[in-house]
Amino acid sequence: MPSFMNRVAHVLRLYAERLRAFSLNARLYLLSVVLSGAAMGVFRLLFNFYVLSLGYDEALLGTLIAISSLTALLSALPMGYLVDRLGHKPALLLGSGLSGVAVLIMVLFPSAGVFLVMNALLGLAQSLSGVTMGPFLMENSGEQERTYLFSFASGLQTASAFVGNWVGGYLPTWLGALRGVSPTSAQAYALALATIVAGGALGIVPLFFLRPVRLAVGERSLFTPLAYLYRHLGTLGRLILPTFLTSIGAGLVMPFMNVFYRQVHHQPDPVIGTLFAWGSLAMGLGLLIAPPLADRWGKVPLVVVTQALSIPFLFLMGFAPWFEVSAAAYYIRLTLMNMGLPVYQAFVMERVEPQARGTVASLVSMANNFGWAFSPTVSGWIQVRYGFGPAFIGTLVLYSLAVFCYWYYFWRPQPQPTPNAGAPATFRPPVHLNK
Repeated sequence: MPSFMNRVAHVLRLYAERLRAFSLNARLYLLSVVLSGAAMGVFRLLFNFYVLSLGYDEALLGTLIAISSLTALLSALPMGYLVDRLGHKPALLLGSGLSGVAVLIMVLFPSAGVFLVMNALLGLAQSLSGVTMGPFLMENSGEQERTYLFSFASGLQTASAFVGNWVGGYLPTWLGALRGVSPTSAQAYALALATIVAGGALGIVPLFFLRPVRLAVGERSLFTPLAYLYRHLGTLGRLILPTFLTSIGAGLVMPFMNVFYRQVHHQPDPVIGTLFAWGSLAMGLGLLIAPPLADRWGKVPLVVVTQALSIPFLFLMGFAPWFEVSAAAYYIRLTLMNMGLPVYQAFVMERVEPQARGTVASLVSMANNFGWAFSPTVSGWIQVRYGFGPAFIGTLVLYSLAVFCYWYYFWRPQPQPTPNAGAPATFRPPVHLNK
């Protein structure tokens, strides 16, 4: 026990040391993440219910999710070029501002056409912010604290969504009571969504104080994104394929989890909001403990092990007949599946030249949004006709393929060349690729 406590104390001291190494830009960005993360937690919980309360069905929900992700997919490379021209600070400000405008317009002018256009605008904002984040964090961190910064940014975002999800579950009830309307009415949901615009505005404030960090002229990319893709097709394909497969699987079920728990397990909004809130907190804690585990095991081994362990819990989440079992599996799967994602993002950024990081971030964003652009439409069609079962099966298969790709490309034993050509190939043990 003393040795265990000493080890824990050592890890905590190391963690505190890494956090103190964060730059001013990194700290300002994390503050923005906390404020905007809480606002988006409310949006993600309530927007689907808002659309359904207006009389639309799950098929439209799938289309809205798809149009947002498809726009992000198609605009990723142009947004990467725009980030290179504008710089990271203006890009982050513009992305956050566009998100707030899109939500506000959907509340003020609710209709299917407005929802489609504004979700496209959300896709642009999502693409701009997503393309900017990785290179920004990379440039504002050193080698020792980099994994901690990537994980801490994701962890704070999900942990702050705990507050957004929890409050969001009760906001329609509170605001509906003030206006004398049902908590599941369109008016109650609209009032609740309107409150997050103010929260999103607060999240923009710290970004105004960022100090721009620009690459020297000699470090700027000399190649267009397509030219860089052509020159490094094999390497980029191996880095991006697991993300691509994961996005296709995630798009089948993850955007509909609030609908799943309402329709399959017959839970009310406050219960679903509380479930999502504690899920966000659990995932945030998992992200925060990921960096010391990556230091000990290696970045890719952490990703492979945690995501593989999450797959049985995904099955329980989708097919357990009892809400309590499904909810417990939801917490565990969410934590395991997501804790390695920022670690892998740092892994990718470390393997790209500084002048190419914007391009690669664009390509990763495209892979991440491809599944979310097309899978929700397919899933919405499936749900209307066959329920959630086939969608969960598809996600299980695709997540398993993604884990296999992580292992096959980056962790499996590799043949080691020998001086004798006729000698049998030998194998070296797995290498911790974070070194």
